[in-house]
Amino acid sequence: MKLTRNGIKDTAAWKAAGIRLPEYDVEAVAARTRENPVWVHFGAGNIFRIFIGGLADKLIAKGEMDRGITCVETFDFDVVDKIYTPYDNLVLAVTLKADATTEKEVYGSLTEAIKAQSSVPEYWNRLKEIFANPGLQMISFTITEKGYALRNAAGDFFPFIQADIDNGPDKAGSAMAVVCALLAHRFATCKAPLAVVSMDNCSHNGEKLRGSILTMAQEWEKKGFVSPEFVAYVSDEAKVSFPWSMIDKITPRPADSVCEELTKAGVEDIAPVITGKRTYIAPFVNAEGPQYLVIEDRFPNGRPPLEKAGVYMTDRDTVNMTERMKVTTCLNPLHTAMSVNGCLLGYTRICEEMKDEDIVKLIRRLGYVEGLPVVVDPKIMSPKAFIDEVVEQRLPNPFMPDDPRRICTDTSQKVGIRFGETIKSYIAEGRDLNSLVAIPLAIAGWMRYLLALDDNLEPMEVSADPMKDELQAQLAGIEAGKPETYKGQLRPILANANIFGSDLCAIGLADKIETIFVEELAGKGAVRATLKKYLA
Repeated sequence: MKLTRNGIKDTAAWKAAGIRLPEYDVEAVAARTRENPVWVHFGAGNIFRIFIGGLADKLIAKGEMDRGITCVETFDFDVVDKIYTPYDNLVLAVTLKADATTEKEVYGSLTEAIKAQSSVPEYWNRLKEIFANPGLQMISFTITEKGYALRNAAGDFFPFIQADIDNGPDKAGSAMAVVCALLAHRFATCKAPLAVVSMDNCSHNGEKLRGSILTMAQEWEKKGFVSPEFVAYVSDEAKVSFPWSMIDKITPRPADSVCEELTKAGVEDIAPVITGKRTYIAPFVNAEGPQYLVIEDRFPNGRPPLEKAGVYMTDRDTVNMTERMKVTTCLNPLHTAMSVNGCLLGYTRICEEMKDEDIVKLIRRLGYVEGLPVVVDPKIMSPKAFIDEVVEQRLPNPFMPDDPRRICTDTSQKVGIRFGETIKSYIAEGRDLNSLVAIPLAIAGWMRYLLALDDNLEPMEVSADPMKDELQAQLAGIEAGKPETYKGQLRPILANANIFGSDLCAIGLADKIETIFVEELAGKGAVRATLKKYLA
């Protein structure tokens, strides 16, 4: 049983293994897509393959679409060579259910995989051909928030972005330059409208994407590479729109247990690979069942009927409210709070943390008691029902091999939204900041986590974070197990509104965080004891 177009022709073997195959002609869909593509996606990783690819698969199976998605990888080209090409772009999607069962199906909706390399004529000419097609309706993205960044902390262009600006569209290297160059080619050839849709998990994603593309276009105009008319085309959302979206689906790295299950079922050559850029990826993708995608319905050249696959199509304000609901109250704050504390307590799986009475008390207080009173209600879904599903089904799912260390990555870039927005809401509504307990525990826990010693005072790895070195340097001199070594080192960090969204010293929340932090320094077991004390 090989995961190839030829291999899935032996339908009986796959059926016997409990793996659903496409009920449409995969090769015919691929041929139609290649001839007249309607949807191109940048960022060919796991959440795209199982979630967005799954949406397209469902629409094709229902007869609502007759073409699939053209996939473009912008960062790790090994993904195309090792995961797409050898498997004829098929995806084996494995849904991990809380009742210990798995649902397995093959998607044939990803019809072509292209490397975003302007230096390789084969790929670059193919991309230009696609963008010159007036029938192309939308391009979408899951390239992470970092993929939209053009400038460093000082406000200067990154060297690779400056090189793209200096070299012009024909030598584009970064994702934003590649997309801007292809839009310039579309303008030069057909001037047809297009929707440019970020599906990345970040606030105001469409605004970020539009800003980066426009900046690139304007910089190229200054150097004479593109015309003012092109800049006007990209600036006009009646022609090139940048819809906002909210996406939610927990998609951990490929699990060994899933690989073993598939191998035992008879699927060959299914093992994960680690690429040259350290991407851990496999021919299969495993993820939870619950998923949400809310998109601003602004598509000037038409669109697939995404709502028929469960996507919420709505207005920008509703997208914004849904995203705020998730990232400031209902999921992301809970994830961060339980992960920094979970790492300190020795956990390596999110689901195991959900058996810990103190962790569960922490996130329940954070979500229901502190978050819900000030939550933004988007109306299209219930915030309380969303948290209920997170706490009762998603986080405890024992077959979701998610790791708190993954969640702890880039925490400095997240706390301003995940905790800072609720703090701002309390201030705006005149609520008592002293009533907050879970948020100070989470922030103090993150500071304690940065000391790189767990609650047994054993060395512990701290996940990657762009501010890790700077923050750890500011914490210098503090020793876990020796509270007397604390000399106020936290205060400059807590006063940094760039991190937390507010100066926590100025608003009076820093004292409580400091007190908790010092208590967590008391010795072995101090983190556990502090959680118990404050959550009693």
